[in-house]
Amino acid sequence: MSEISREAQRFSLNLTGGLKAALVDGKSLQQVFSRLALGASSRALNSALAPLENLAGQAVTGAVQSVGQGLSAGVSGLLGAVTPFARGGVVSEPGLFSFEGGLGMAGEAGAEAILPLARGRDGRLGVRTGGAGLPPVTINVAARDVQSFSRAEAQVSAMVARAVGRGRRGL
Repeated sequence: MSEISREAQRFSLNLTGGLKAALVDGKSLQQVFSRLALGASSRALNSALAPLENLAGQAVTGAVQSVGQGLSAGVSGLLGAVTPFARGGVVSEPGLFSFEGGLGMAGEAGAEAILPLARGRDGRLGVRTGGAGLPPVTINVAARDVQSFSRAEAQVSAMVARAVGRGRRGL
């Protein structure tokens, strides 16, 4: 039976039970409908919080498992479980990390990239790229006049883009 059918059946049972209570026990219809609304809102809140409850349960389970594995494997096992990301990497499944005096979670919504940061010459913080040590590339284009260069501009741009792509792939 689907979740909607179960909720509808539960609601109708509560409604008929409430109406019987109103007739037999002398409860007011306002009390009956207040109780129905309270029950429905409680179930809706429980449904809305279920994913958060599951996530918290998974985090606690993961933390307990990590502590248990670390204690059973000793210090060497604990150090073996540490994955360094100084050069970057990808987190493909949920994992906890220390963050501003608390805990953070990475990978909870799918793969996430870890990128190394560095301060530039201007002092701004940004993503550090691996191409800093590569030599500069100079491209010379010889053209008879401005019009011939304008006509060849798209072709030159495409050739440069292909060369850059090959360079990035290491070809």
